[in-house]
Amino acid sequence: MTATPEFSVIISCFNEENSIEEFHQRLSAALDALGRESEIIMVNDGSMDATWAKLKMLFEKDPRISVVMDLFSNAGQQAAVTAGMVEARGRAWVLLDSDLQLEPDELPRLVAEYDKGNDLVSGFRKNRKDSLLRVVPSKLANMIMRRASHSTLTDFGCTFKIYNADLLRAFNLGPLRIFNNVDAIAKAGRYTEVPVTHHPRKYGKSGWTFRKLWQYNMDNLVKLSQRPFQLLAGFCFLGGVLFMLRILLGFLTPGGILAEVTPGLVLNTVFFFSLMILSAIAILGEFAIRSFIMLQQNPAYIVRETLRRNRDDSGSAA
Repeated sequence: MTATPEFSVIISCFNEENSIEEFHQRLSAALDALGRESEIIMVNDGSMDATWAKLKMLFEKDPRISVVMDLFSNAGQQAAVTAGMVEARGRAWVLLDSDLQLEPDELPRLVAEYDKGNDLVSGFRKNRKDSLLRVVPSKLANMIMRRASHSTLTDFGCTFKIYNADLLRAFNLGPLRIFNNVDAIAKAGRYTEVPVTHHPRKYGKSGWTFRKLWQYNMDNLVKLSQRPFQLLAGFCFLGGVLFMLRILLGFLTPGGILAEVTPGLVLNTVFFFSLMILSAIAILGEFAIRSFIMLQQNPAYIVRETLRRNRDDSGSAA
C-alpha cells in the first residue's frame, strides 16, 4: 500500500454481524474492478453482537483494510465516520453503510463522476425501500436542509458519497468536532448526484430511531448557524401575510370584516398565533440546548481499541 492511497473507504458498522462479510466481499470486488489504490477503514460503532470480532478477522485476512476501530458505545453514524476520517490517508473519502441496503458494486459509477472534477458525488435513493415512517420525515428534512444549505441535492440522508478529502480535512474533525454532512455539502463548490439502488434491510433492524433522526436533523441545523433563524422568521412572516390576507378579504365581503367576527374566528386567531409562538420557542430552545452541549467539549466518541496496519503491508497491528 502506498503512503497516499487514492481512495479511503470509510465504513461505520452497528450490529452488522450477519451482513459484514458479504458487504466486504462485494466492496472488495468493486475496488478490484476500479483498479485504483485504495484503503478500507471500518469502525465498530458500539455493536452489541459479534461485529467487532468479525472486523478483526477481516483485518487479518485483507491487507487492503488499513484500520479497524472499536468505539466504547454507540456514538452515532456521523461520530463513527469521524473516527474513521481521523485515520484516513486517501485523497478522496468514500462513505458507505455496511447494511447492504446500498450496493457497493455501484462505486465505480460514483468514481466516474468524481473524476470529472466534482468535490462531492452523492448517491440518491431513487426508489427507497424504507417504511413511510422513515421516508416521509426524510423528505421533509431534505426540503429543510436544501433551504438551509443553499444546495440542490435531492437526498441528504443517502450515506453513499465521495468527498474531496481536502474539503473535509479543513474542518479539523475529531472527537470534539464530528463530521456534519449538511455543513460539508454547503461548503462543496462542485457537486453532483448519482441514482443508486436501494434495497429493504436484509438483516436486523435499522439503528435510526425517530429520536436519532430528530437529533441528527437538529444537529445539522445547529451547525448551519443563522440559517435556522432565517427559516423560522420566514415561516412566521409567511403566516402573518396569510393572516393579513384573510383580514383584507374580510373587508371585501358584502358584510365587511365586522360581520364576520365570531367566537370561532377569535379562537382560531388565538390558536394560530399561540401555535406559532410555541413552535418558535420549542425550536429556539432546542437550538440553545444543543449549542450549549457543543460548548461543553465532551467527546462525541471514545475509541476502545484500534488495529492499524503498518505501511509495509505486513498485516501486523500497530
